[in-house]
Amino acid sequence: MSSADSIPTKNSEAKTHPPIEVSAALIFRGGKLLITQRHAGAHLGGLWEFPGGKREPGETFEACLVREIREELGAEITVDKLCEEIFHDYPEKSVHLKFFRCQLLAGEPQPLDCAAVRWVNPRELADYEFPAADAQLLQKLAASPWRAD
Repeated sequence: MSSADSIPTKNSEAKTHPPIEVSAALIFRGGKLLITQRHAGAHLGGLWEFPGGKREPGETFEACLVREIREELGAEITVDKLCEEIFHDYPEKSVHLKFFRCQLLAGEPQPLDCAAVRWVNPRELADYEFPAADAQLLQKLAASPWRAD
């Protein structure tokens, strides 16, 4: 047996922590999709993402999303259908993401707990850098005739 065979690789090591559960919103308005930028000092800082956040114990993914949009953007939403569910492993953690189609009910989204907010055309998403976990959804958005409202 060579020495390379006896050294465990990062990929072969078992994950010791359960995945972080995250709920994210796909909010369309006037043909555009809402994205937010992560704070520079945060994990994956400076990258763009779909607004949302970590699910608290005992909280549904939908309730998490309503709370996070209120806290992060100062807006009220209704959560419609689940559009995508993704499990992704980063070197330092694993995430379980659920992306929901949502409707903006009240309030203009403001960057209360994020660096910036933007309304972008789905075909412009390629101009923004997103976390690796979002790649599968971004491909679907680019390929699909998504309706704005």
